[in-house]
Amino acid sequence: MRDVTDLPAPHRRSFLKYTGALGAAAALSSSLAACSSGPQSTNDTGGGKGGKDATLTAVIGYGNDGSWDPTQTASAFSMAANQHIYEGLIDTDPISREPYAALATEVPSDLTGTTWRFTLRAGATFHDGRPVTADDVVFVFDRILDPKTQTLAKGFFESWLKEVRRIDASTVELILKFPFPDGLSRLTLAKIMPRHVFSLPGAWDDAIKGKAVGSGPYRQTAHHPKSNTTFEAFAGYNGPRPPAFKRMNWLTIVDAAPRVARISGADAGAQIADNIPYANIEQLGKSGLSVRGGAGMNNLFLMFNTRHKPFDDVRVRQALHYAVDTGKMVEVALRGQHGRPSSSFLNEGNPAYRSAKTVYTYDPEKAKKLLKAAGVTGLRIEVLAVNVSWIVDCLPTLKASWDAIGVETTLAPQETTAVFTKMDQKQDYQVVAAASNPNQFGLDADLIMHYNYGPRNLWMQYARWADDPVARQLFKDMDRATREPDPDRKKAMIQDYVDVVAEQAVLYPVVHNELMTAWDPRRLSGIRAQPYPGINLLQATWA
Repeated sequence: MRDVTDLPAPHRRSFLKYTGALGAAAALSSSLAACSSGPQSTNDTGGGKGGKDATLTAVIGYGNDGSWDPTQTASAFSMAANQHIYEGLIDTDPISREPYAALATEVPSDLTGTTWRFTLRAGATFHDGRPVTADDVVFVFDRILDPKTQTLAKGFFESWLKEVRRIDASTVELILKFPFPDGLSRLTLAKIMPRHVFSLPGAWDDAIKGKAVGSGPYRQTAHHPKSNTTFEAFAGYNGPRPPAFKRMNWLTIVDAAPRVARISGADAGAQIADNIPYANIEQLGKSGLSVRGGAGMNNLFLMFNTRHKPFDDVRVRQALHYAVDTGKMVEVALRGQHGRPSSSFLNEGNPAYRSAKTVYTYDPEKAKKLLKAAGVTGLRIEVLAVNVSWIVDCLPTLKASWDAIGVETTLAPQETTAVFTKMDQKQDYQVVAAASNPNQFGLDADLIMHYNYGPRNLWMQYARWADDPVARQLFKDMDRATREPDPDRKKAMIQDYVDVVAEQAVLYPVVHNELMTAWDPRRLSGIRAQPYPGINLLQATWA
């Protein structure tokens, strides 16, 4: 990714670890396998209609077979689960993203300096009963900041965090390279893991495969890749968000129809589900479920291989964006009210949003003129696309739009794992259409932009654009914005370089859409739909 949020150069299978597309298909460590003899029942095993011993059953529309290593993963399922299993020094509210003290006793009041000191919560223990100490905190940050260790989290910290020091058994000090108040909310991305567990040989591979031992309100009890993951309330938890459910069973159901079926009808086997298709909103509402949306950075983006002609020409990339009938895409695939054409890389609700100088309004004639100016005729494109249900719904409009300007278009949707395996193996391609939502990591525009753009950023390596002169200047501008102390000036600098990102259209959103969550209000209360994949039940209870 880059300086402030640059991912290090990739190594073997690195992207798949980062995204969670990898392998938890592999066998789990022996310690996990002992409790994983087979999938747990998906039925309520305790209290029938929600007594104190009932099992909360959730349906997650994303795979649970990605990386579970908190320092590596961008997997929607494991990131959501890890919020319940692990704690950071500081965590953030899932909706407002306001920081609150988690393992630390308080949120620092003065963020203008370059030293932040934290005292750990008295009596905090890991799920195996061992106390949480300053050594565990240092252990995690040392891994994140280690230049020889390739982690996703490194990109969120290395530009501004110099080191983390142990003061005593319950006190740590963070030493910053320069004042960086935005770093406070990023501390939730550094989940504190037990050194005595994850310093053992092979332990990080076990974490990738699904082993999870934290200090949070729920402990993992079983993990079955491609099926389900189970949790139970951690009796030793003494933190700010105590568990309300004795047991939880999270099912992974990627296909839309069985996911909806599991939460609907008289014999519904689950109380909450995310990633609800727009076509099912009315049906589920009539059945008594609450269906709510969260609008954020979720988007369909196009990524061009700039080493594959003619996509090295910015006019061609722009032409293909101008050619997309985004209005039709929103109306047909996103049911009108659940999405809007992109007017910036950032969504309109982001605090740093400003409409970009280049907005790709539907203009097929302009698209044809740009292709002609670039000397491109008879272009044929195969779109390598992920098979996420709402993306698949958008693809016919993409094809029809490009066909209409004389670009013969073939759609090739496939499993997300397959798409990014090809990227990781540096296979040739023309255009990728996929879904992204950096809001998993926060609302910080600096973080969001560096997650996608930067000299060592994996996305830029897949686009093969990092060596372009425009890219090199962009990365310098991004780094200057990171270090800018004045918030208003920093915001303006970000908005200016987002204009460059829009103009270049190397990796750029076509539409932003709303993510829908459905739940049974007769069973659950305190649910808030979030604008990024997954669910958060830390403030939910039985109704």
